[in-house]
Amino acid sequence: MEFRVSDEMLGVIMPIIVYWVYSGMYILFGGLDKYRLHSRKDEQEKNLVPKKTVVKGVLLQQLLQAIVAIILFKVTGDSAGDASGKQSSPIVLARQFFTAMVVLDTWQYFMHRYMHHNKFLYRHVHSQHHRLVVPYAFGALYNHPLEGLILDTIGGALSFLISGMSPRASIFFFSFATIKTVDDHCGLWLPGNPFHIFFRNNSAYHDVHHQLYGTKYNFSQPFFVTWDKILGTYLPFSLQKRPDGGFEVQPVKVCKES
Repeated sequence: MEFRVSDEMLGVIMPIIVYWVYSGMYILFGGLDKYRLHSRKDEQEKNLVPKKTVVKGVLLQQLLQAIVAIILFKVTGDSAGDASGKQSSPIVLARQFFTAMVVLDTWQYFMHRYMHHNKFLYRHVHSQHHRLVVPYAFGALYNHPLEGLILDTIGGALSFLISGMSPRASIFFFSFATIKTVDDHCGLWLPGNPFHIFFRNNSAYHDVHHQLYGTKYNFSQPFFVTWDKILGTYLPFSLQKRPDGGFEVQPVKVCKES
C-alpha cells in the first residue's frame, strides 16, 4: 500500500521541520564565539526567559500555525489545485515568490510597528519577544500566541492568498521564509553567509531592533528594509570587533527619540 503525503500536509509540516533542523545546526556548530554579535555572558545575563520556556513557546506557536494552515488549505484546496497546473513556469513562480515576500514584509512591518507604538499591545503581547535581548536561532518564533497569530499566521495566509501560489509552491516559500527568520535571529555574523550578501535585512540589522536604543527602529522583517527606509525608521549600523572576540553592532547615528 503506497503512502503519500499531500502537498497541503507538507506545506504544514515542512516549515516546522526546517525550523528545528536549521536552528539545530547552529547549536551543533557550537564554538562560533568569534562570530557572535553578543558574548555568551551577555546572553545569560540580559535575556529574561530560560531556553526551556522559549522552546515551549515556539512549539505552541507552531501548533497554532499548523491548525490555521490546515484550515486555510481546506478552504482554498479546490481552487489551488485547479490553478497548480498553470503555476509551473519559473517566471510565474518567481513572480509569486516576490509578491508573497512583498505582502509578508508589508503586513509584518505595519503590524510590528503598531505593536511597539501601542503601549497596551507592547506591554502585554510584543514584549514577550523582546525578553530575548540577545537573540538566538531557535528563539526566532518565541512570541506571544496573539502576536504569532497576527504577524506570522495571518501574514503568511495573506501572502499565500494574494500571490496565488499553489500548496506545492508554498512548501518552498514558507520553508525559505522560516530559514530566513531563524537566520535573522541567530546572533551570528558568519563570513560568506548568503543572507548577509543578498539581504540588507539580516542578523545584525535585526539585532539593532532588539537593543534598547533600537526598539523604535528597524521594524522590517523578514526580507527587505524598504518600509523602514520610506517611513524613516531605518537605523544604520556598523560592525566593530570586540577585544574579547566576536562583533558588536553599533548605531551610526544617535537616536533622538526617547
